[in-house]
Amino acid sequence: MRILQFYKTAFPDTMGGVEQMIHQLASGTSRLGIGTDVLSLTSDPVASMTEINGYRLHRARLSFELASTGFSAAAFGRFTQLAKTADVIHYHFPWPFMDLVHFVTRVKKPTLVTYHSDIIRQRYWKMLYRPLQSRFLADVDHIVATSPNYLATSEVLARYRHKVSVIPIGLDKDSYPQPTPDRLAQWRARLGMKFFLFVGVLRYYKGLPVLLEAAHGTGYPIVIVGAGPIEAELKTQAARLGLDHVHFLGPLSDADKAALLQLSYGVLFPSHLRSEAFGVSLLEGAMYGKPMISSEIGTGTTFINIADETGLVVSPADAMALRQAMQWLWEHPQQAAAMGQRAKARYWRFFTADRMVADYVRLYQQLAGT
Repeated sequence: MRILQFYKTAFPDTMGGVEQMIHQLASGTSRLGIGTDVLSLTSDPVASMTEINGYRLHRARLSFELASTGFSAAAFGRFTQLAKTADVIHYHFPWPFMDLVHFVTRVKKPTLVTYHSDIIRQRYWKMLYRPLQSRFLADVDHIVATSPNYLATSEVLARYRHKVSVIPIGLDKDSYPQPTPDRLAQWRARLGMKFFLFVGVLRYYKGLPVLLEAAHGTGYPIVIVGAGPIEAELKTQAARLGLDHVHFLGPLSDADKAALLQLSYGVLFPSHLRSEAFGVSLLEGAMYGKPMISSEIGTGTTFINIADETGLVVSPADAMALRQAMQWLWEHPQQAAAMGQRAKARYWRFFTADRMVADYVRLYQQLAGT
């Protein structure tokens, strides 16, 4: 069996939640002897093909971007060529250009789409895109939601419920590097014995301005790992509030990120909009046995973090509630540790890469009729 996965970006070019999921799935299916091609776009003048963890990554040259959507003239031909040998085509939504490629190339293969998120921010473009979106989602053979929470709260998914199943995103703990004692000691010396951790791209929906407001006057060390579009304004806000205890570390290596996950006291994930459909870095916190604080936004974040069981869940964009949650975890270390252990147990029960891969393989086989 051969699978073609199609999305606008891919690991190692970028490493967001969708890219992480595609990488984990492609790696896992390849280990089972299922051939996998991943097609994405690149701004590199020389588009290339490379092999990663047993699967093949193909890049089509990016032509231009409009409203955060990449377009590529070369992708039509590349997609058609790769689809010829595929038994199943696996799309990742949302990406309007992908819908266009689907209809223009007229490839007659079994199709499914993993529905990662509703379109939230681009209201004007969403109105123009809606007819194409509706036609695309109606045309694919199957849709996968990443959590029962998102399926229950998405107005779009409700229209296609008859062909939607839920497969949570999974992570492979063994694929994360084991930090050396020296690396752990270096970070401990720099950051201290007890700190909260946020990991992610610094985007508008991550709730980080609310986190900085919540941190004001607390003194709790907070480590922010990642870069992104709102980085400068966050640093300006932190300077204005005098947040010397908030550390912006920028993007780090996987080894350093693993070290910080291991050393952290708890994981903060204050995303306040439905653009945050799942929360892979929140899941990393559970995988490392950390108590979590997240917001209730009707998405997969509250499927990962169960209120008062694996961590605390607060109202979105509520700085006072977030500050009180940090204070409670900080002042109740035994309860916080117990939450972390329950979070780890929940990871092993629901969110391993092996479980995700097995569920997708069954779906691939069903769609391909094998």
